[in-house]
Amino acid sequence: MRTSVGIVGAGPAGLMLARLLRLAGIDCVVLECRDRAYVERRQRAGVLEQGTADALRAAGAGERLDREGLPHDGIELRFGRRRHRVDFPDLTGGRRVTVYAQTEVCKDLIALAETDGPPVLFEAEVLAVEDVDTDAPRIRFRRDGREEVLECAYVAGCDGFHGVCRAAVPAAVSRVHERSYPYAWLGVLADVPPSHDELVYARHDRGFALLSMRSPTVSRLYLQVPEGTKAEEWTDEEIWDELALRLETADDWRLERGPVTQKSVTPMRSYVHEPMRYGRLFLAGDAAHIVPPTGAKGLNLAVGDVVVLARALEHERRTGSTELLDSYSATCLRRVWQAERFSHDMTALLHRDPRAGSFDDRLQLARLDRITTGRSAAADLAEGYTGLPLG
Repeated sequence: MRTSVGIVGAGPAGLMLARLLRLAGIDCVVLECRDRAYVERRQRAGVLEQGTADALRAAGAGERLDREGLPHDGIELRFGRRRHRVDFPDLTGGRRVTVYAQTEVCKDLIALAETDGPPVLFEAEVLAVEDVDTDAPRIRFRRDGREEVLECAYVAGCDGFHGVCRAAVPAAVSRVHERSYPYAWLGVLADVPPSHDELVYARHDRGFALLSMRSPTVSRLYLQVPEGTKAEEWTDEEIWDELALRLETADDWRLERGPVTQKSVTPMRSYVHEPMRYGRLFLAGDAAHIVPPTGAKGLNLAVGDVVVLARALEHERRTGSTELLDSYSATCLRRVWQAERFSHDMTALLHRDPRAGSFDDRLQLARLDRITTGRSAAADLAEGYTGLPLG
C-alpha cells in the first residue's frame, strides 16, 4: 500500500489533518488501532477556541457545530463565595469559545471521510514507524490478522502520548520537558442541565472545582483530588456534596444534582517533546505535548499543529519548497509553549497545592483579585483562553 502522507491515529489531530489534505488534493491514509465506535465515544476535551471552531468550519465540518455547539462569551471565576465574570468579546476584540465535545468533532470528521475520503482504516494496529530519516518512510501495521506495510513520503504521528510514533525519534536528538502535579481531577458526567450557562472555575480552600457541560441536558463537573485517587473511592452523593461546597456562593445560586453516568480520574501533567519533526516524521497533538486540562488547550493545540502541517505540505506540493516543512517544529512550539504557560498559570491560580502554606494561599487570592479588578490582567486570561491565532 502506498500514499503521500501516512497518518497514525484517528483522534482530532489525525482526522482534521486528513480532511485538510483531502481538500488540498493530497492523498493520505489514516491508521487507527481502535474501532470506530471507540473513537466516537472517547470522552476528552469539550471547549473549542475561536480559531479551532473557525478551522473546522473552513474544513466543511461546521454544520453540526453551529447547530448544536454552545457558544460562550465568558467564564466565571469563584473564590471567597464571590462570583466574577470574565467577558471574552469585550477583552479580546470579539473572540469567544464554543462548548462542543471532542467525540462530536470526531464523529463529524469521520462522516466527512466516509463520504469523500480519505480512507480511515480502523482496527489497524501500528507496529512500527521505520526509515523516517530517508525519502521512503514505512509504517508497519496489523489489520484483520495480517501484517501490512504503508509506504509514504511523509508520516504524521497523531497517535497520542502512548503511541509508537514518538519512539521513532532517536533519543540523541530528543529533548523532553515535563512537570507532574500533586493532584488530579475527579470528573463526572451527569444527566442534569448545567447549573450555570457558562463554565465556572472555583478556587476553594478544599481544592479546585469546575462546572462545565456537554449539552443543555448533560453536565460535566470536576473536583481536585489527591494524586492517585481512584474514582470508585467517591460515592455519587459525596461528589455532589463536595461540588456544592466548593462552588457555593453568597447569593441564591444552587447546584442542580442528577444521575451520574460516568466517573473518571485525570492525572495532571505538563509535557513537551522537542523537536516535533524528525526527518519525514511530524508529531502532532498529544504525541508531542500534554497540558493540564485547566486551560482547555489539548484539542486546540492538536488542531493548531495539523493546520500548520497541512499548510506546509500543500506549500511543498505546489512550489516544491520544503521551507514550511523545515520550520514546522519551531512554528508549532512557539504556540505550544504559550499554551503550556497559560495552562500552568491557570492550574497554579486555582488549585490548592498540598505543599502550600498561608503565603501561597494569599498569593493565589491576590492574583485572582488582580484579574477580577484589573482590565489588563483579565485581558491576558481572556486572550489565552480564547486562543492564539493558529499557525
